Amino acid sequence: MIEEFKKQFNKVFENFKKELAGVRTNRPSAALVEDLKVEYYNQIMPLKAIASVGILPPRGIQIQAWDKEALGPIQKAIEKSSLNLTASQDGSVIRINLPELSAERREELIKHVKKLAESERIQLRHYRDDANKEIQKDFDSHEINEDQKFKLKEEIQKAVDKTNESIEAALAVKIKEIQT
Repeated sequence: MIEEFKKQFNKVFENFKKELAGVRTNRPSAALVEDLKVEYYNQIMPLKAIASVGILPPRGIQIQAWDKEALGPIQKAIEKSSLNLTASQDGSVIRINLPELSAERREELIKHVKKLAESERIQLRHYRDDANKEIQKDFDSHEINEDQKFKLKEEIQKAVDKTNESIEAALAVKIKEIQT
């Protein structure tokens, strides 16, 4: 039972890391665009399924579509996204130049990543509450004794604390990236 909840806690953290990767900083990152949804031949697909994404230092992203017919839909998806990026088609590739972040935009991004962290912490608390209810149910039905109940609750809380520390560490790294 504990392992099942630990897996849920890890999923929360992995989801948080994935969401953070999609938040723009001054450095280009393939994760910024690779999960964008592109409508290609009447199907919605992630960008990484139809193209390779590379980095062009200092602030560029290059997208090489595996099929030239995908270039138009890819460019359209980038420009329609909430990332506020401009894509330019250059032959068989699409290039994105990331403009310098303004101080105001940096503050917005920092607020956004803090909100993401808080929503993940809330999700974690919900999972912890579910685990505690299950432990209480097992105790009430005499499947576990009181010592086991407290030990299990303590173990769940330690796992929650560890995941929260991981979230805080990842958040601090992302905030530092945004500020530089």
